[in-house]
Amino acid sequence: MIKIHNVSKWYGNFQVLTDCTTSIEKGEVVVVCGPSGSGKSTLIKTVNALEPFQKGDIVVDGVSLTAPNTHLPTLRSRVGMVFQHFELFPHLNVTENLTLAQVKVLKRKPDDAKARGLRMLDRVGLLAHKDKYPGQLSGGQQQRVAIARALSMDPVVMLFDEPTSALDPEMVGEVLEVMTQLAEEGMTMMCVTHEMGFARKVSHRVIFMDSGQVVEDCTRDEFFDNSEARSPRAKEFLSKILQH
Repeated sequence: MIKIHNVSKWYGNFQVLTDCTTSIEKGEVVVVCGPSGSGKSTLIKTVNALEPFQKGDIVVDGVSLTAPNTHLPTLRSRVGMVFQHFELFPHLNVTENLTLAQVKVLKRKPDDAKARGLRMLDRVGLLAHKDKYPGQLSGGQQQRVAIARALSMDPVVMLFDEPTSALDPEMVGEVLEVMTQLAEEGMTMMCVTHEMGFARKVSHRVIFMDSGQVVEDCTRDEFFDNSEARSPRAKEFLSKILQH
């Protein structure tokens, strides 16, 4: 579903990604973790071309991001993205947030878009809030609306960029529950997160990054249960997070 091959990226003279290579199969859940500043969010944003890269290639569902005839808006419409800070339109109510992109990008009829959006809203358990504005919802509810909005676009893959890091601890569980449900239903997911309990429970594979490089790319069990075989940097990271 996703092939990342030798991707490198620079901001001016500063290299943020160095020869990153991995692939994600259909239905696979891959967690990307690592210390702050390791390039995790940058890597995930290159997958739907929100961040351009200067070297290498990324292929999503058979479409190369670097091919001259690739229409990036069409590709992005098939790759659901959930951000750290929800990115909902504050001046639109929940239903309008769910339907806008469907109508504008997918050219759906407004009634069809609304029906699809409300179905996804029900799926994340928030149908009763369809007429509220984002400011009237808790952070956890806003993030679940953002997930419903992404799902309304019928994505072939879902990308999550630290979806719980801006939430109060009490609200983290409700968002992770929706993500767990998606994983169990077979959605292809790439998720940057510090929630190691979620990673342990749901992921098939773990990618560990440091200094813009993929240091580890292994199964969940290898990463968590065979720490002796991991790199020194991954061992240090695991020893710090698994103590708590």
